[in-house]
Amino acid sequence: MPFSVTRRRFLGLAALNSAAALGLTAVSATPAVAGRRDLPLPRSAPAVVIGTGYGAAVTALRLGQAGIPTVMLEMGQLWDTPRPDGTVFSDMLAPDERAMWFTDRTEAPLATFLWLDVVNRNIRRYAGVLDRVHYGDMSVYLGRGVGGGSLVNGAMAVTPRRDHFAEILPGVDPNRMYEHYYPLANAELGVNEVDREWFEHCDSYRYARLSRKHAERAGFRTEFVPSVYDFEYLKREEAGDAERSALGSEVIYGNNHGKRSLDRTYLAAALGTGKVTIQSLHEVRDIARQQDGTYTLTVRQRDVNGNVLARKQIDARYLFLGAGSVGTTELLLRARDTGRLPALGAEIGQGWGTNGNVMFGRANHPHDVTGLLQSGMPALGIDNRDDPVHPVFAEIAPVPAGIETWVSLYLAITRNPERGHFTYDAATDSARLHWTEAQGQPSIDAARALADRLNQANGTLYRRDLFGDTRAFENRFTYHPLGGAVLGRATDLYGRVHGYPNLYVTDGSLIPGSTGVNPFVTIAALAERNIEHVLATDILA
Repeated sequence: MPFSVTRRRFLGLAALNSAAALGLTAVSATPAVAGRRDLPLPRSAPAVVIGTGYGAAVTALRLGQAGIPTVMLEMGQLWDTPRPDGTVFSDMLAPDERAMWFTDRTEAPLATFLWLDVVNRNIRRYAGVLDRVHYGDMSVYLGRGVGGGSLVNGAMAVTPRRDHFAEILPGVDPNRMYEHYYPLANAELGVNEVDREWFEHCDSYRYARLSRKHAERAGFRTEFVPSVYDFEYLKREEAGDAERSALGSEVIYGNNHGKRSLDRTYLAAALGTGKVTIQSLHEVRDIARQQDGTYTLTVRQRDVNGNVLARKQIDARYLFLGAGSVGTTELLLRARDTGRLPALGAEIGQGWGTNGNVMFGRANHPHDVTGLLQSGMPALGIDNRDDPVHPVFAEIAPVPAGIETWVSLYLAITRNPERGHFTYDAATDSARLHWTEAQGQPSIDAARALADRLNQANGTLYRRDLFGDTRAFENRFTYHPLGGAVLGRATDLYGRVHGYPNLYVTDGSLIPGSTGVNPFVTIAALAERNIEHVLATDILA
């Protein structure tokens, strides 16, 4: 389906551009407040949405369309203001402070090359776009900014297999999801597919064609992957007719062009309703419920250098938690264990998983080159999900270094049954993840079964120089955190939090640890389903 800019989305994009031009941290398309430099956080709002990621963005759009005044609170910044060189984001080869969230050094998933520390850079502490939160044996990558994870992911818009969806969310009608909500989410997100003819001869995906050849030699099949990166723009990049973004080593630290991140799609449309306001650099710290049923949020406002500017409060009649698996779970655990929402149940914090993420690399023969020019937006994956023992979907990932590396890189998504859980740590006032290195072994076993076949069929070896030591498989991080407030356990089947009317979860916390593929389309589609029901039965009834 062609991606079009509707009038509502146009109005929202105009509001975002105006906010960028004026250096604002709050965005609204409401005529009475749009462009105001002093737009304060209101003392109350009918609906508040915490976060601006996939589930939050879907929810805000549908609330706005229903005429419900809605405030969105985002702890990261609005990424719409270019530097003097015209860039909003920094690239992966020369990252600066925009790359990472309040760290002194970048922390890319590839830590070394030929065991040399040439990948990461020292930077000044700043409200950058990518966060890596460390929890002992596991760390979690998170997007920070208006648009959440859509700003930093690889844009792979994959719908899971129906049988896997039915397994992880048995209380949800798969027919309705696959016939209506998935198509709706894909249309709103601007999902498109690469031109197959162009793919076969372009420079951008030479690395993917090589991995496909090796996969077929090993008896695996590959499939093209839909994307929210504009493939027509990518074709213009390669032709030299557009500024390079996917072809300019821009992936995990944001894309300056071509990416249909949420601030270009759902969030722009939400702002265009005239009912939604986004307050950036506003972090929700506490949630309490008043006797009249409203929820009071304590909010910390910071600037891009980390200075606390103010502490505020806002009341909400309807509260939607869309801060992601880590953020939403932490807020609920803090509220329960500090006594502010004491009736929250024992299921809060449970059912967490990594979506089975494992990264590995292979060393190619000298005649098997991957190319100097590599698209940072993957378009192909190895589909071995029918394997009865080790089902795997492996993204064929780029190494956009600008030089020939002879490396084929993969992010394998495995079906690891292991689950972790979060608890609240009062000493640090934060959530603590309970996940051990041993729990990641099923993921490594599955990835190894696929990778061994690739190596045996092609006479290749593992690259053991990429992850800071000599390991061939890296599973000490995840890009796809899921769970913590699982649908049908911590909530009802539409995200209503048990024990607290008008409190909802609308993000990846609802999904118990795995989707078998990249999860953001599922998060968006599930949010579409849930908010449709909530509006009809709770708010507009």
